[in-house]
Amino acid sequence: MTQNNLILEFFMTHPNRDIPHAEVVDWATNKWKEITGEVFRDPDRQIRKLAQMGKLQKIKKGVYRYDPDFVINRELEDFTQTQKEAIMKRDGYRCVICGRGLNEGIELCVDHIKPKDFGGKATIENGQTLCAQHNIKKKHYKQTETGKKMFIRLYELSKTLGDKETQKFCEEILETFERNNVNGHIEWKK
Repeated sequence: MTQNNLILEFFMTHPNRDIPHAEVVDWATNKWKEITGEVFRDPDRQIRKLAQMGKLQKIKKGVYRYDPDFVINRELEDFTQTQKEAIMKRDGYRCVICGRGLNEGIELCVDHIKPKDFGGKATIENGQTLCAQHNIKKKHYKQTETGKKMFIRLYELSKTLGDKETQKFCEEILETFERNNVNGHIEWKK
């Protein structure tokens, strides 16, 4: 029995339920100690790893779900070559963030707007063209999450300061995030 298998076993016995991180960590830590007599050093990392492998869905920060259908259909979530071509053509063979493209010799990638880790599907509507640089930034720095969180903070501050103009600006941007279901796991209350 590996630590990964132990955590996955917990989720598999509770399918289709949004499970808070702490519940899994407490159970896995106690169970591992009971089975091996050793301390489970980093259950958090194992949960994240399972989500990155596509075995769990990250619903929002600190909440994960095991959905057997999601795991079975995981391979369907990668874009086909035809979809990639359609997305790049729609975006003019340019990065939607910086505008650079093939004409400048820039390597382009097709990216899931709503990440696969959060249940993002391989549909043309959920795809965007990014240059390699912005694709890496989005993946490693969770750029869209950071962006949404930044506008939530700015919105709250503008409310506190009574700055109606900035508040309206932030509302429009945050409504766009919600309308397009980008980072829906990050909650914003108007």
